Amino acid sequence: MIDFDTIGKTPTSPIRLAVLGSTGSIGTQALSVARERRSEIQVVALAANKNAEALSIQAEEFRPMLVAMENESAAAMLTLPKGTSLICGAGATAEAARFAEAEAVVNGVSGFAGTMPLLAALESGKRVALANKESVVCAAPLVKRAMEQGGGEIIPVDSEQSAIFQCLGAGRRGDVKRLVITASGGPFRGKTREELKNVTLEQALNHPTWSMGKKITLDSATLFNKGLEVMEAAALFGFLPGEIGVVIHPQSIVHSMVEYKDGSIIAQLSAPDMRLAIYYALTYPERRRSDFGAIDLVGKRLEFEAVDRATFPAISLAYRAMERGGAYPAVYNGANEAAAWRFLRGELAFLDIARAVERALEKYDWIWGGSFEELLDIDARARRAAEEYVGVTG
Repeated sequence: MIDFDTIGKTPTSPIRLAVLGSTGSIGTQALSVARERRSEIQVVALAANKNAEALSIQAEEFRPMLVAMENESAAAMLTLPKGTSLICGAGATAEAARFAEAEAVVNGVSGFAGTMPLLAALESGKRVALANKESVVCAAPLVKRAMEQGGGEIIPVDSEQSAIFQCLGAGRRGDVKRLVITASGGPFRGKTREELKNVTLEQALNHPTWSMGKKITLDSATLFNKGLEVMEAAALFGFLPGEIGVVIHPQSIVHSMVEYKDGSIIAQLSAPDMRLAIYYALTYPERRRSDFGAIDLVGKRLEFEAVDRATFPAISLAYRAMERGGAYPAVYNGANEAAAWRFLRGELAFLDIARAVERALEKYDWIWGGSFEELLDIDARARRAAEEYVGVTG
């Protein structure tokens, strides 16, 4: 999907940027980059779901040309500076992604909801600094078609995919043996299934190295985040399931690696700071001076462990969904999103998240004809399958 032979037009200066999901974790970090690089980045559009207070503050600071809010009731609470236009309602974020004045888009929208904005940005010829892995996992053929038709390009912002993107530059595609995605292991590294039976919400959201939103923090604890990243890497870089591995690296310093056929392993290292990947995605192919992610390796330990797939079945389920292809990655994602929110609401046990996803994958012979409308239906049915899962003991 990412074509290294054509990607990488040097952006203009200042870079005219739209930030989607601006009040979330990725969005606020993207605005932190823009704040520290005001001479290089001009924020021309902001989009959020329903946090009117935070969006109003952002609009006052950055004075964008356009503000978009999905929730119409929340939009009525916005206070915007003079000269800023407002669009609201369903599809407002996708309209912001198409905004003609923006040349680059940070897609920090969480979950499947980020799919339509991604397609809109690519169809409009934008560079997308992509933090939304679910869109590529669920709709890879549609994403590829949008890129081809509109001329847009993707530079990944997830630390793991950004690391792979950078490491692949060290050699030719045909010389790569495999991709190695690292995982911190989350708060439950080394725990047994017996120890995970009574996990609390507070424990699941206590990530040892990253500061993220609730959903992605929980996905890190269950390793569903890593399963999604395996599928995302396959779609973005064109690798088969057997060419992608996962290892536990608790220090979160090595963000991923590429192993070449001569035995060399190229790795990307930095402090766990998403601003490094965001800034790199916006300025690629240049590497501009910054302190984002700077690290002193003296005294640091680098440890690697195998993934305990029996305790954390999310990884095996991801490979199963990827090998089946078609609708199954979207089912994996939709069921996980629904089950994860049930856990966050106190309605499902921690271990039952994976069980609910497995039940959803096996519930039907999932078939996708290729349209976005069908994908929406598949996503909805996968969520219902997870919502209907009652849970078992043991």
